[in-house]
Amino acid sequence: MFEIRDIAISDYDTVLPMVQEFYHSSAVEHDVDSAILERSLRAAADPAEPMLRGLLLLEDGAAVGYAYVTRYYSAEVGAHCLMFEELYFKESCRGKGYGTRVFQYVMAEYPDCGRIRLEVTDANKGAIRLYERLGFRFLQYGQMVLDR
Repeated sequence: MFEIRDIAISDYDTVLPMVQEFYHSSAVEHDVDSAILERSLRAAADPAEPMLRGLLLLEDGAAVGYAYVTRYYSAEVGAHCLMFEELYFKESCRGKGYGTRVFQYVMAEYPDCGRIRLEVTDANKGAIRLYERLGFRFLQYGQMVLDR
């Protein structure tokens, strides 16, 4: 049985290896310092953190993935939006329809969000197929960042 629940700080040692695997996969095109990954996991597990929510994805009670979502307002959309920061499944759980179930869950949890946004690398073909099947489309914006 597939389940979704909020990540708790007690899940830290279970989730961190999945985070590290995600960041060393074709889903990510740049290096991220491990201290930042650990800080983000702690924030995702903290119910007092209003900007980042972590979801633990379970199959028959065992952790098989995780997701991070964050909420923001977009003037372009004129509404609250939800950003999928990360979505990861262990290899053994891909292609089982769980990704679709995560999106259904999140859409039900955030019905007032006018847009759901995510990032995907060209190399992550399986994820692209899932997202397109769910109705996502590419926006042709170049992305620029200034890390501080």
